[in-house]
Amino acid sequence: MRYRVDQASGRCTRETVYAITDLTSTDASPQKISRLLRAHWTIENRLHHVRDTTFAEDASKIRTGHGPANLATLRNLTINAHRDAGHTNIAAGLRDTSYDPFTRPLKLLGIN
Repeated sequence: MRYRVDQASGRCTRETVYAITDLTSTDASPQKISRLLRAHWTIENRLHHVRDTTFAEDASKIRTGHGPANLATLRNLTINAHRDAGHTNIAAGLRDTSYDPFTRPLKLLGIN
């Protein structure tokens, strides 16, 4: 069960959530399922949301062949390289890297 409090009205609502899993009944404790669901949302928030908002991935016109998977791989490489370099805001990291496009991207990847 999930409980939510509407910040504007102060009203509390309860929602029952059902999940389908391939875990056995002994392995599928509420705590483990909760951890797995939170881990999924961590990936969603740290990667997919960044790819969509920073790179406008959902608006991409590339939809055939291996193009979408290749661009997703390049976007993931870019995001992870910036995170490894200590950037917490990927958009700001991209702007910083773009100020010197002939050397900063190579330095970011460790290719000097």
